[in-house]
Amino acid sequence: MPVAQPLHHNTEILEAAYRKYKKGKWLFCMLLVPVLLVAFFYSLAVGSADISLQEIRQVFWLLISGQSPAVESSTSLIIREFRLPRIAMGALTGMALGASGAVMQVVLRNPLADPYICGISAAAGFGASLAIILGVGVMTGPYLVIGNAFVFSLLSVGVILMISGKKDAAPQTMVLTGIALLFFFQAMTTIIQYFGDSDAVKAAVFWTIGDLGKAGWDKISLIAPFVFAGTIYLCWKSKDLNLINAGDETAKSLGIHVGRVRILCLVVSTIMVAGIVSFTGTIGFVGLIAPHMVRFMIGNDNTILIPSSALLGAILLIVSDTFARTILSPVILPVGTVTAFLGVPLFVYLIVYRNEMLK
Repeated sequence: MPVAQPLHHNTEILEAAYRKYKKGKWLFCMLLVPVLLVAFFYSLAVGSADISLQEIRQVFWLLISGQSPAVESSTSLIIREFRLPRIAMGALTGMALGASGAVMQVVLRNPLADPYICGISAAAGFGASLAIILGVGVMTGPYLVIGNAFVFSLLSVGVILMISGKKDAAPQTMVLTGIALLFFFQAMTTIIQYFGDSDAVKAAVFWTIGDLGKAGWDKISLIAPFVFAGTIYLCWKSKDLNLINAGDETAKSLGIHVGRVRILCLVVSTIMVAGIVSFTGTIGFVGLIAPHMVRFMIGNDNTILIPSSALLGAILLIVSDTFARTILSPVILPVGTVTAFLGVPLFVYLIVYRNEMLK
């Protein structure tokens, strides 16, 4: 007759198996780092003027060492003033959209949620149109459009929190309020554009199409703190989000203030995306597709899902922007259109493949 194993022995076996399982998931996250570096350097190298890796290395050495050549080469100028800021902006934007999308899908309990379901993009578009067409804004000078877009983006989430607060921050209330705001701001933007000057309307429409061409080191210095601080905070709250995934009652029984966590994560995600949208315009599908791709590979553990979604979002946007710059070179397509073209078939594939796996 077999001898029963002690309980602590079985516990040790389970803990070892879990650590091995967790290590495999973290390995996927770590592998995204070299992939991001490859995408980064490939994007630097290709374009209307191809640049060799040797030239890139020389330019980076000059930047790191602080040396200033007597005559700056055209290659150095292209990298330092055009491609490097654009790629850095793309990486920051992808990180913010990927991490925010992963969190919103948990907070709102909606697999189709992304950073724009709260009406952020529509509110930013209305603020930008107000500034471009009517010249009305909360700020003046070069930050007129950016300031309007940012303030109206925050306004949308403020309305959501005000309404959902009366319902204890219920996810369904947040989603429905966000959809209502989305259509409201789109309607208001259409009215402004209908009565606006044709040139101003064209400029407003062009702004709403996501583009990284407006990237610059001054803008990156403003955006980077929002993105890094927000992503770190969301990663810190990932364990609480895992408990919320198990159900509100379960999370409350373990001491988690569900409503507070849900609101804070939504606010942080919105501030990140609002800051990004103010400078880049609307870039869709990254916040939706990146978390689903990661979830498809490693599951629903938010401690790994959030940082992996941030890294994959950066990769997707850098690759999309590289494609946008090279497919019709020297013409540069708006990256927002490329992410939509690439995102739709990829998202459909994931849906179909997952349905096949569940059969």
